[in-house]
Amino acid sequence: MYKRIVDFLFHLQLPFPLPEEVGVLDVYGNKAIQEVCRAFYKKFYNDGKARHMLVGINPGRFGGGITGIPFTDPIRLERECGIENHFDRKQELSSVFMYDMIAAFGGAEAFYSRFYITAISPLGFVKNGKNLNYYDDASLKRLIEPFVLDCIEKQLSWGMHTDVCFCIGEGENAKYLQKLNHQHQWFKRIIPLPHPRFIMQYKLKQKEAYIHQYLRLLNEAAG
Repeated sequence: MYKRIVDFLFHLQLPFPLPEEVGVLDVYGNKAIQEVCRAFYKKFYNDGKARHMLVGINPGRFGGGITGIPFTDPIRLERECGIENHFDRKQELSSVFMYDMIAAFGGAEAFYSRFYITAISPLGFVKNGKNLNYYDDASLKRLIEPFVLDCIEKQLSWGMHTDVCFCIGEGENAKYLQKLNHQHQWFKRIIPLPHPRFIMQYKLKQKEAYIHQYLRLLNEAAG
């Protein structure tokens, strides 16, 4: 599966002009990012096993926008995944939560042998120098749908499980994915998960409870 993943990522291209003032975080042309992506996906996905998908929103500037790997900042990439890199040691809150959850699951090898993390848009967006969620710009949300459909269907073609999909984000992201799934019938059901950024920013004292919630839902639904 690893070769199909990196081929997919390295050839991502938006098939529409971006709205005014919106930029794209298209990092996959960067040689250093290509190197760590090859190393990561070869290490964890060099097999033909089916996995359950976790679908986020779109990459941010300090996680996937630096490393090319969803919810994985440079610190977690080296410390938790064993992939050396020379990126700036910037921390992303969402990555901190995800890798604390992954550690509680049993570590990166155990987690990635069963799950594959992607996003509604595998390419991230910025506006006025800040992260932009695809659904926060009405024009972008309208234009992006054919790209989203193509990306999801390509990834499903690699042999993903379709009994259940986990949506990272309980609000607009879940609503959008559920709408598309109702139209295209990709998954039998979608289980929304609270977004790591929300947890780390507003519910930090309850972080352990949210980790247990993730583990319970992932194991019950995908066990």
